[in-house]
Amino acid sequence: MPRVTIERRTYKEQAYREIRRMIVEGDLTPGTKVVVRMLSERLRLSPTPIKAALAGLERDGFLTTFAHRGYFVPEVAVRDMREIYELREALDGIAARKAAALPGVETFVQGTLQPLYDEQRRLLEEEDGAGYSDVDIEFHRAIWHVADNVRLLQFMDNLGGQLRFGSGSSSQVPGRIRHALGEHAAIMAAIAEGRPADAERLSREHVRHAAEAFEDSSAPADPAGARVPKRRSAEH
Repeated sequence: MPRVTIERRTYKEQAYREIRRMIVEGDLTPGTKVVVRMLSERLRLSPTPIKAALAGLERDGFLTTFAHRGYFVPEVAVRDMREIYELREALDGIAARKAAALPGVETFVQGTLQPLYDEQRRLLEEEDGAGYSDVDIEFHRAIWHVADNVRLLQFMDNLGGQLRFGSGSSSQVPGRIRHALGEHAAIMAAIAEGRPADAERLSREHVRHAAEAFEDSSAPADPAGARVPKRRSAEH
């Protein structure tokens, strides 16, 4: 009996990870109905762990359900994105502060953050936006992980996923990625030098600038077709 329980839990976790990946990476686009049979065939799993995974994904904000209609990938509105950015600003700040207060944090920065930063810089020069986005989330996830707060890590992982599948549009503001890379360098330096207050402040500013860039990218177009920024861009 324990072996069966463990197997069922493992299949559910496998289904959760794979379906979440499909949502985050755009294989399942916003508005798509998620069909158990299709997923069961694609993932080669029985319907039972698929259904359990879908319930978990709904609970974590990656799916929505309608009575008698089933599960759907949600359409993420501008208001949703604002809420996600607000939460991330606070939680990213906490994670950076805790990371900077760790003993021997220089080893973490040199062994983990610096290689990720260097890879981001390389991808930026190669104009590989998708690759940059992948490494960007790994950079932030590394800070969440080292903060050693299990609940914070869970919340941030879900928020990061929702932010990514909801919109990558903050990066569409001209110059935003290069500006963000400079912000990463400042955060990394504050953590390496053991300056918790600065690390928190810089991390919060980084997320706030991304939110401002998102606002610019989602602003309505003027009659000539140009976007009218809702607020001052993070680039200026």
